[in-house]
Amino acid sequence: MQRANLYLLLMLLVNPALSMADDASDMAKMQRKLNAETMQKPFAVEDAAKIDSYVNEAMKKNLQPRTAPPSYWRPGYTCNSIYGNSWTDYRDCMYYHRYYGRYW
Repeated sequence: MQRANLYLLLMLLVNPALSMADDASDMAKMQRKLNAETMQKPFAVEDAAKIDSYVNEAMKKNLQPRTAPPSYWRPGYTCNSIYGNSWTDYRDCMYYHRYYGRYW
């Protein structure tokens, strides 16, 4: 009887480990697939001509640029520092820089 209990206990301990190993393997496969999909379409700021067009139109209309920098802005940053974070933040930075001649 003790052997049966020992065998049952052993099976209960081993099976979840096998199940977790399968889950980990599946997770690794899914992560590799997701990484490949992400790298096929790397983040890029919209067409530079769109930003220039936005800046020129805003300057013609004499619109005030956004005065508060994004929450992740740090002293010494330039617009290129936030290039990969957000298209609108990058666009606003470019406009602010063109309008005031300095960064936030």
